[in-house]
Amino acid sequence: MSRNFVKIIGQVPINRLYSTSAYKSALSLQNLYPNSSLKLTTPLKPPNEDEKFTGYVPIDQLDISYTKSTGPGGQHVNKVNTKVEVRFHVNSATWINDEIKAQMLEKFKNKITKEGFVIFRSELTRSQQLNLADCLEKIRASVRSCIIEDNKPSEETAEKIRRRLEKATRERLSTKRMRTQTKSNRQAPEVHT
Repeated sequence: MSRNFVKIIGQVPINRLYSTSAYKSALSLQNLYPNSSLKLTTPLKPPNEDEKFTGYVPIDQLDISYTKSTGPGGQHVNKVNTKVEVRFHVNSATWINDEIKAQMLEKFKNKITKEGFVIFRSELTRSQQLNLADCLEKIRASVRSCIIEDNKPSEETAEKIRRRLEKATRERLSTKRMRTQTKSNRQAPEVHT
């Protein structure tokens, strides 16, 4: 009897063997996401070219690697590569304009390797996809931080800030003197014989 069973299974392709079951839950992945795949893809670049950076980061220009994450998580953390490391070469990135590249090279000079790569890591969750999304958001935030121009205060504002600092320093020293006087008053008077 087992020979017949083996012959029947041997004649049916494996993918049809499991897909022909009569019952499928309404919550099965095939019903919830009928056209989905786990392949990473990048959406098309938005058409708005007026902005300096639209948030578009092409995955094909990134070097993505996965490693085992640290910290708690039981046996799962020892078996699954969930930590994500995303790196890209700043000078050869075509999705960033030259002005932003120069600002990134200046602002993140301590984070850039000798070869010119910027590295972003994430082990925030135990999910590879969520950690990848976190890395992409870190890249977007770092690029946007280079776009924002620092507003220099006017002379009047700078003067106000300077006066506030001087006043705070005077008050701190005054409080310190009063505290010193209070402590010295607590000591016993010296008696000379």
